[in-house]
Amino acid sequence: MMRKFIPVLAGVVIGASAVTIGAQTRLFTSGAAIAAASDTYRNLNLFGDVFEKVRTDYVEKPDEQKLIEAAVNGMLASLDPHSSYMDSKSFADMRVQTKGEFGGLGIEVTQEDGFVKVVTPIDDTPASRAGILSGDLISAIDDESVQGLTLNQAVEKMRGLVNTSVKLTVLRGPTKDNKESKDFKLTRAVIQIKSVKFEAKDDVGYIRITQFNEQVDEGLRKAMKTLMTDIPADKFKGFVLDLRNNPGGLLDQSIAVVNAFVDRGEIVSTRGRNAEETQRYNARPGNDLSKGKPMVVLINGGSASASEIVAGALQDHKRATIMGTRSFGKGSVQTILPLGPNNGALRLTTARYYTPSGRSIQAKGISPDVLVMADVPDEFKGKDIETKGEASLKGHLTNGTDEGSGSQALPIPVDAAKDKQLSAALDQLRGVKRAAATTAETPAAAPATTAPADAPAKSSN
Repeated sequence: MMRKFIPVLAGVVIGASAVTIGAQTRLFTSGAAIAAASDTYRNLNLFGDVFEKVRTDYVEKPDEQKLIEAAVNGMLASLDPHSSYMDSKSFADMRVQTKGEFGGLGIEVTQEDGFVKVVTPIDDTPASRAGILSGDLISAIDDESVQGLTLNQAVEKMRGLVNTSVKLTVLRGPTKDNKESKDFKLTRAVIQIKSVKFEAKDDVGYIRITQFNEQVDEGLRKAMKTLMTDIPADKFKGFVLDLRNNPGGLLDQSIAVVNAFVDRGEIVSTRGRNAEETQRYNARPGNDLSKGKPMVVLINGGSASASEIVAGALQDHKRATIMGTRSFGKGSVQTILPLGPNNGALRLTTARYYTPSGRSIQAKGISPDVLVMADVPDEFKGKDIETKGEASLKGHLTNGTDEGSGSQALPIPVDAAKDKQLSAALDQLRGVKRAAATTAETPAAAPATTAPADAPAKSSN
């Protein structure tokens, strides 16, 4: 999909997004509807009056285009953290980013309390290599404070020519009022996201998805076929699907990932303001490549949106054991609405998404079946290494009183031998008994050895 999630020098797609084009016309027939429309037009006249006064009487001649864009952004920001306006350049950048290649620093960012907040650094990018963490607050860019800047303005300052450098001042600490300032110098680069990475870990197929762009479905299927060829069938213990620090992406790609492991049943539903707008997405028979092999899905506080759709669906189908820490909790769908030639596009929250059993992930996230905390590297001990997730965002869509708390979102260890969560996943698949270092946050789902049940649980409003 925010707060608005924006990939630096990448445009503005993040989360589970459904792209639609066109407008819906409704006829007002009742007296109440006519009165409401009349009030709306009076308020629009107010906007026109204010705009005209500013245009003619302000002490300096204003940029009228910037005035209009600021008004539009203010209107959208009042709705929720994820609705926003993209000018034509940002819209073009977004379309490039979903194809998996763009220029920049490699971080997904949002805005919180006047700062630019890191949602997650993307694997193998300048940001991740420099040690930027999920939850870091960027307070200055090239020694210029971000206070007073819109998110788009801050992102523009982080953009630049490839091979040029930018200095980010980051606040990191145990509490809101006790944060240490640290400077990072990053060199901008062309970011080529290899969205699917895989390797055979002896008798287990390990697959990591870093982001849900257009390459995921094809990349996942290639990975699964290769692993099931390279690992003898009689030794193959199952799959580990690693979605840690995956900030989301395209809805259709998350559906395709689930369908690669299940052969029937609902995957996700989206529900908008009106009941007739509800959409249900079901698995297509014949697309399951896993042959019922057991699997573990790894998540953490940096797993958001499309990642949560995948984890929630596989958990509801009892197709996988979900392991790690609670996910981010972004359970809303943003629709990209183009506004015509050279006018950019609107990213508008149009629905919430629900798991097959009818759970809303919004502001709550996915709780792992088996809670496994990551070991904190020495350089991060005593620091604020917990992300508060969607529930901490000002103006977020609520989920009643049942909302999520904090969760770890540490970098994934380069040395797999030091990756406690991955080791736990491998032991689970191999049937290795572990000490009581891990505790169940919710009742654990045993790894499935067969396809999921014929029909998912019914969704309810």
